[in-house]
Amino acid sequence: MITASLILNIAVLIPVCYFMLTNNFRMVKTMGEFSPSRGILLAIYTTILLASILLIFFADVKLAFALFFMQIVYKLLSPFTVKTLKHPFVISNIVIAIFHLVTIYTMIKADALHFDF
Repeated sequence: MITASLILNIAVLIPVCYFMLTNNFRMVKTMGEFSPSRGILLAIYTTILLASILLIFFADVKLAFALFFMQIVYKLLSPFTVKTLKHPFVISNIVIAIFHLVTIYTMIKADALHFDF
């Protein structure tokens, strides 16, 4: 499941980042014209994309857990921050968050997480 979640991140974020970088008309229609806040979102998405690619090649369960947990939190907060459930990014965020929640659940059930405190 970890690999599936990482591949999902990569498959979604490559086109999203590309469309944001090129100011594609679909991105403009969905997210508006380029703005500083959209640039910050692109930086965050690019970071998640690069982290997912690195974790494919350098697997680390704890780092994957941290990445998925962070994504779940911000994705589930998006309906509240955007103030709608109808926006395409909010809908996809919720679906991806559920997928990552299942991944984290399987990690916990498999006893794959061992934290040293």
